[in-house]
Amino acid sequence: MYALVEFQGKQYKAEEGKCLKVDLIAKDPGEKIDIDSVLLVSGDHISVGEPYVSGAKVSAVVQEHGKDKKIIVFKYKPKKDYRRKRGHRQWFSIIKIENIALA
Repeated sequence: MYALVEFQGKQYKAEEGKCLKVDLIAKDPGEKIDIDSVLLVSGDHISVGEPYVSGAKVSAVVQEHGKDKKIIVFKYKPKKDYRRKRGHRQWFSIIKIENIALA
């Protein structure tokens, strides 16, 4: 059984027992979160929402927080001696899907 959920403006495929890497959440590790914006639930039959499935809910637990690998942002303009190099590491949270409930 899996569900497609919308969380913090992005869509994820949530399966029971699996972990998702999402943008940073302002919750401590071990805290529970409920996601009500479920777009699709697939089990014995498929339920598609318009835009959300009514009564469906995904429960998850925050596992940990961290930073991604560094990406390099390099800008330049040819023949103009303009070069800018910056690095960026994005914060993330890992959540574990506990339960997918359909009302």
